Amino acid sequence: MAKQPMLKFVKISRDMPEKRDAEARNTDFDEIYAGFAEAKAAEQASRCSQCGVPYCQSHCPLHNNIPDWLNLTATGRLEEAYQLSQSTNTFPEICGRICPQDRLCEGNCVIEQSGHGTVTIGAVEKYITDTAWEKGWVTPAAPAVERRESIGIIGAGPGGLAAADVLRRAGVQVTVYDRYDRGGGLLTYGIPGFKLEKDVVMRRIKQLEDGGVRFVFNCNVGETLSFEDIRDQHDGVIIATGVYKSRDLRGPGAGAKGIVKAIDYLTASNRASNFGDTVPEFESGELNAKGKKVVVIGGGDTAMDCVRTAIRQGATSVKCLYRRDRANMPGSQRETQNAEEEGVIFEWLTAPKGFKGDTVEAVIVEKMRLGLPDATGRQSPEVIEGSDYEEPADLVIKALGFEPEELPSLWGTPELEVTRWGTIKAEFTSGRTSLPGVYAVGDIVRGASLVVWAIRDGRDCAEHVLSDLDKQAVIAAE
Repeated sequence: MAKQPMLKFVKISRDMPEKRDAEARNTDFDEIYAGFAEAKAAEQASRCSQCGVPYCQSHCPLHNNIPDWLNLTATGRLEEAYQLSQSTNTFPEICGRICPQDRLCEGNCVIEQSGHGTVTIGAVEKYITDTAWEKGWVTPAAPAVERRESIGIIGAGPGGLAAADVLRRAGVQVTVYDRYDRGGGLLTYGIPGFKLEKDVVMRRIKQLEDGGVRFVFNCNVGETLSFEDIRDQHDGVIIATGVYKSRDLRGPGAGAKGIVKAIDYLTASNRASNFGDTVPEFESGELNAKGKKVVVIGGGDTAMDCVRTAIRQGATSVKCLYRRDRANMPGSQRETQNAEEEGVIFEWLTAPKGFKGDTVEAVIVEKMRLGLPDATGRQSPEVIEGSDYEEPADLVIKALGFEPEELPSLWGTPELEVTRWGTIKAEFTSGRTSLPGVYAVGDIVRGASLVVWAIRDGRDCAEHVLSDLDKQAVIAAE
């Protein structure tokens, strides 16, 4: 009988790739985790219990076939593991780096529930595809037959890029329009390099270009080019703009100089630190934390990106205010731990009440306690009267989440139906909107969500677009 390569969780302990020391990683924007070596990846993959009901797979938005590619990795069949991983996920090496595995696949691993420690799924996923790139197994789209139909995609973020990949592999002519000068959306300009180094994203953009996807950058729809112009040029349009409108702060002094939006701050940092771009607001110090007392307001992953960026820029102190406690924090616990290691101080159960100074000098903070649960079941924060204090600050970063822009108004298309939250009203899975031949995917439909969900939406929508194009072709031929 052949030796069983799996179910070794009882003999082998969970192990993560080596994490760089905080003192060393605070000086640059390189990723903080090393990659697995082949033997270590196989060892950790062999811990999978190959359970009959793979909760890791069912809790992955893409339903990646995780047990099977772990088995293939454990038995040294890496190219097959990559092909299987790529079959359900357009960007596995990106998801391996930035997905909150502790809330998704790893958090629902059966052996984690039994107390043996989860399989390090994300690290193995990253290893598989990084190896595939090194070995030349990742190739551009090469459709067997070219189709005449053309699809325009507005937004070069993960949802738009995932849709572009599926459509192009089917032979459809694809053009992607984006407001930025590079593709990737928040993968490029929102997520810092210490979580996702930019060459990882840029090589995927090049792969799509090499496969025949056309990109039109610096294109602000509604200004550079109208939405109707894009519709006229294509047989269908997919809206994948994401949500970029920052939620704002209220209270006295909220308009003071030195209070900035998280997206502006992170974009400036990524441009200057990861691409070497000249960014006047960064060089002037407006969007640079160097030598400053920084306060970040918010408790999600964007807030974690901001606090960790400020540390690397040389802030004298970095504090994060969050109105609930640690257990109720929406961001990844792994990211919170990394931030604490790097020197970030978290002030739990605190919220801003106002700000001092025409150029901000301090945040007026009020302490909170958790009261009764709200409609979602989370305990609602309540103000503790008389608990106010001042937190000195030279730079305040608002990381309160994102909302959709008013696309019908911005694009002069009032017939594009939206929900009461401003997101585009679209059919579940297909992405079809109120306009014929117009689809929508990702955050502009869901609201601010995870990259992995945008990828799922883009892939699903592309399959329905192909189905609709086939139906139209049959009708035209009759």
